Amino acid sequence: MTSQPACAPPAGDAEVPSEPIYRLSVAQYHAIARAGILDEDAPVELLEGWLVQKMTKNPAHCLALGLVQDALTRLLPRGWHLKIQAPMTTADSEPEPDAAVVRGQRRDYKGRHPRAEDIALVVEVADTSLRRDRGSKKRIYARARIPVYWIVNLTARRIEVYTDPAGVGKRADYRQHRDYGSSETIPVMLGEVEAGGLEVQALLP
Repeated sequence: MTSQPACAPPAGDAEVPSEPIYRLSVAQYHAIARAGILDEDAPVELLEGWLVQKMTKNPAHCLALGLVQDALTRLLPRGWHLKIQAPMTTADSEPEPDAAVVRGQRRDYKGRHPRAEDIALVVEVADTSLRRDRGSKKRIYARARIPVYWIVNLTARRIEVYTDPAGVGKRADYRQHRDYGSSETIPVMLGEVEAGGLEVQALLP
């Protein structure tokens, strides 16, 4: 578990302010990171201009993410690679999805994080984070036009697949949604190409 930055109040001590709160741009967020104000391992991510604390990960979450990582790594063809809990940059956010399938080689991103046009698939593993993953995270990915978004829903033991992003601002969403149960096989789409299929059961703890 990552410790909080020194400037953060102890958990539970601070109330959510009722006054307007200053929002950060992506450029400001990067400047804060470069200045060392935020520790590199600080458990936060920038979501729609807000600095949001990441959810604590329990053993089932870690296991599911490892299973997803192993399965996708075996399946991905040359020219694609997998990033795990690493930042991606959009116009107003810098989320750190549990997994992202990214075009090119790792060294292509020496000087920047992947952007939406570099990414074919993002994956979030959800238990306590389900509301956020279906809310602000889904909206961010849809607004950025990430073509495919998976939520590995540990509580319902299924994978929610969202495709065909559309809309702007708060109205951004995916127009297509299908749930894959534990006995089904989920296709892995890289653009218009199907790289193969994964058994949902094999991705669940």
